[in-house]
Amino acid sequence: MTNRGGDTTPIADRHDALLAAAHLTVAVREAVTRVPGRQVGAVGHVEVTPNSPNVIPGLARMSIELRDLSPRTLTSLMDDIRARARDIAANTQTTIELTRTMQAAPASATPAGQEAIERAPQSLGPATSRLPSGAGHDAQMMALLGPMGMIFVPSVGGVSHSPRELTQWDECARGADVLLRTILEMDAVA
Repeated sequence: MTNRGGDTTPIADRHDALLAAAHLTVAVREAVTRVPGRQVGAVGHVEVTPNSPNVIPGLARMSIELRDLSPRTLTSLMDDIRARARDIAANTQTTIELTRTMQAAPASATPAGQEAIERAPQSLGPATSRLPSGAGHDAQMMALLGPMGMIFVPSVGGVSHSPRELTQWDECARGADVLLRTILEMDAVA
């Protein structure tokens, strides 16, 4: 997003790139919450130039990440965001350019992998449950090479994807045991 106004420019004549970025951030949130589903979207990074307290931002760069298991849903979300971006650019008198920097296909765990993972801890004792993951894990890329599944271990307080995340070593060891048993079982079947 870019602007064409300075800090003494009257409010009505300003082309504030940060204001456009703020509206676009809200538009991303609205797009992913507008319809039911497990889709998620986030603006996790914004850079403002010149990043000075008394200068209208002339440029704002931001990331938009969308995730869902359905490529069709992702396309629909992006179409919605593009339409909103056009309106925001017109209303804020800015230019908004959307550039795809990365695209990773959604990936699902294979049923055989999920079942093997569920059987592995039965002799170890811990309870198991299936958890959908909306995060882009390494498994998403590994699914391009072959069958994929994921093993999650409990974090203290359930905190995940945060600097406060902590998993006790005994839980890590149990997770490693489940991984080993799963690999041995799947290798025996293959």
